[in-house]
Amino acid sequence: MNEQDTENRFEFLKGDKVLWMVILVISIFSIFPVYSASSNLEYIVNNGTTTGHVIKHMFFVVLGLSIMRVVGMVKYEYIGKLSSILLGLMIILLIVTMFTGQTIDGASASRWLKIPGTPISFQPSSFAFLMLIIYLCRYLTKKITRERLPIENIMYIFGPILLVFILVAKDNGSTALMILMVSVIVLIIGQLHWKYIAGFISASFIAIVLFLIIALNTNLIGGNRVHTWMSRIETFTSSKAKSADVDDESVKAKNYQVMQAKAAIVHGGITGMGPGKSALKQMLPQSASDFIFAVIVEEYGLIGAAFLISMYLIMMIRIVMIASKMPAFFGSLLVLSLGVMIFVQLSVNIAVAVNLIPVTGQPLPLISYGGTSMLVTYLQLGIILNISSRIQIYDEEGLGKKQSIAEINDIA
Repeated sequence: MNEQDTENRFEFLKGDKVLWMVILVISIFSIFPVYSASSNLEYIVNNGTTTGHVIKHMFFVVLGLSIMRVVGMVKYEYIGKLSSILLGLMIILLIVTMFTGQTIDGASASRWLKIPGTPISFQPSSFAFLMLIIYLCRYLTKKITRERLPIENIMYIFGPILLVFILVAKDNGSTALMILMVSVIVLIIGQLHWKYIAGFISASFIAIVLFLIIALNTNLIGGNRVHTWMSRIETFTSSKAKSADVDDESVKAKNYQVMQAKAAIVHGGITGMGPGKSALKQMLPQSASDFIFAVIVEEYGLIGAAFLISMYLIMMIRIVMIASKMPAFFGSLLVLSLGVMIFVQLSVNIAVAVNLIPVTGQPLPLISYGGTSMLVTYLQLGIILNISSRIQIYDEEGLGKKQSIAEINDIA
């Protein structure tokens, strides 16, 4: 009776219970650093109030958790079958964003699309990234029965990847590179032949070089941010060089964000300054989003950072475990691919904060202030939890650990 009561109590949390607990812990924890860091938006950027920002963040947390639960009620196979249509819709929105996109909070890139008649704006690139990965997982599964013709790979695999990459790259270079990198990883996991992957990587490299040459030396690609990217890379390499050939003050000015982030991390020490007591958040641009990890370390110290990283580590371990237990190839591939997306974004954000890579502007999953990125992450985790809840069903139906080709195609 007690066991039955326990099962009913946790019935709302369908799927992997450990992953659910980790998500809830990170989501609740995110409220505190966002509340602290958003004071920067009020007093320095002069945008809204701290209370208003934290209420907005809490709203997106609740909305994200609700989305996770709703996604858990839909068969993930249906999501795969709709992915091509949704990807097409996202591509249309990316094209619209190129011509009508807006900036938010002083950003220099027009990445946001406003919903007509409402004050709501969102980044289509984040949703396009997600739909592209789901589409690739389904296509790789559906066509696993035979060797694909080169023209098929170009039209149905490489074409969509490059199209999304090109549409995103103009205003969001870091996300575009992540799209390219994660897509290649998905192709490898999805068992696409190495000769096609090598050819795609070579072609992509040539295309990127040509894009940079044209953007840097002509005006054919208007409004691009290539000069900003090159400046960030130059600043990063100059700050790393033992003897830079540029003026020290010039390097310091360009590298201001990273210097403040590093100072905040050092200031935090082992135990931190305490919640809300960050001294450098007012001097750290994007303290509530791109550099929130530095604020967390300053306020909660190395202990707090280790706790947060351990939560992310448990999340990644559970994702790998779900993928390994899932007998359906499409489900297993999709879980791993979504896990790679989250891991890459997480790694990039922390690497920027500790000055391992140039500044990119990627949020910290489930923590950073911002609606679109949070909702996309919750949607990713919702799909993963959905798939984890199906493992027991497949076992009950007698589906073996390894599917036959017929079973793979039927499910995909």
